[in-house]
Amino acid sequence: MKKPTLNEVVDKLLSFEGKDRATMIGIGPMSHTLIKASMLLAKEKDFPLMFIASRNQVDADELGGGYVCNWDQKRFAEAIAQVAKENNFDGLYYLCRDHGGPWQRDNERNAHLPEKEAMELGKKSYKYDLENGFDLLHIDPTKDPYIVGKVIDMNVNINRTIELIETAENERKAMGLPSVSYEVGTEETNGGLTSSENYEAFIKKLNEKLDEKNLPHPAFIVGNTGTLTRLTENVGHVDPASCKNLSAIAKKYHVGLKEHNGDYLDDIILLQHPAWGVTAMNVAPEFGTVETQAYLKLSEVEDSLYAEGLISDKSNIALVLTTEAVKSGRWKKWMVDGKDKLSIEEILEDKELARLITEISGHYTFNNPLVKAEIAKLYDNLSQSGIDGERYVVNKIKDSIDNYVKAFNLEGLTSKLLAE
Repeated sequence: MKKPTLNEVVDKLLSFEGKDRATMIGIGPMSHTLIKASMLLAKEKDFPLMFIASRNQVDADELGGGYVCNWDQKRFAEAIAQVAKENNFDGLYYLCRDHGGPWQRDNERNAHLPEKEAMELGKKSYKYDLENGFDLLHIDPTKDPYIVGKVIDMNVNINRTIELIETAENERKAMGLPSVSYEVGTEETNGGLTSSENYEAFIKKLNEKLDEKNLPHPAFIVGNTGTLTRLTENVGHVDPASCKNLSAIAKKYHVGLKEHNGDYLDDIILLQHPAWGVTAMNVAPEFGTVETQAYLKLSEVEDSLYAEGLISDKSNIALVLTTEAVKSGRWKKWMVDGKDKLSIEEILEDKELARLITEISGHYTFNNPLVKAEIAKLYDNLSQSGIDGERYVVNKIKDSIDNYVKAFNLEGLTSKLLAE
């Protein structure tokens, strides 16, 4: 099977009509368990996988590494290949860099690194992506710490984007690697792509400069359709007219509209995505929340079994997961109403708030040795009563992903894409 590039995949998706229309899903690789669940479902439903890793999640050790399983690009690629082998998955999957580029690591942005230094670190990260078989590079130079509360100048955005793509292409050719696909633009309002007029102007100017340098056109261009994730909800307002307009503009230039922050949307919205022409959507925190909630639910089962005398020991998974999630501080970006200012002690005293924070940021702790040890103990205790804890967690994640598979008409898509 020759693996099509994502540019080729988008070309096919744009040609599909009627019942064949589909919207792909980009899955945030929150854990080893999530990857396993994704592959088991893709094997059953015959659809292609896109694993979208941010620089905070997966990056080179010398750049700070990643919080997901301590993966750098090499270990990430090897882990996914190993999961595919263990589960006999021979379908399509793509390794995708999500929000690559300067200032995309929290520490780089918080340190207000100068542009030249931040750009060089972004380029270095892309080089590791290329060396380790990434299929898609998202070029996003818009998280500029020096531009706060304002829209970044479109020409600055485009010039940085061109510089990063040109560098990546030079590196790729020097290493003798096959073609890769690119994603450009951002859903962030400071990126300036919130209107149809700006979206089209951006594409036209970008393509002109790409053509001047004989550089490839992107597969996806991100647009802001109104999605916004906070806590365990999507508090944005998805605008059907905007979705249709941006999709039509993207198709006019032979690229796909990519939507970010698709977590927690209602089925009424999701089901319309293929009809609106949205080519792909990214979903990440939702699946981490589902996995965390599954561990907490199993903890309640374990408590009941222990109280009934059916098991002789029990883990401290709920307490450890909660404590480590709150201590991580990662939850602050998802909070509203000033709760991000609360101290760790104040949060732990508020059981309801602590539970909420655990659900939205527990996935940041999955590689924490204390949490890993308690999960292992939880599974061992449950197995004494014939309960397969891991299977329960995997199935909960599968169910969550499957909701998108059904809404986006993804079942059987791999066969359609590979058909002559």
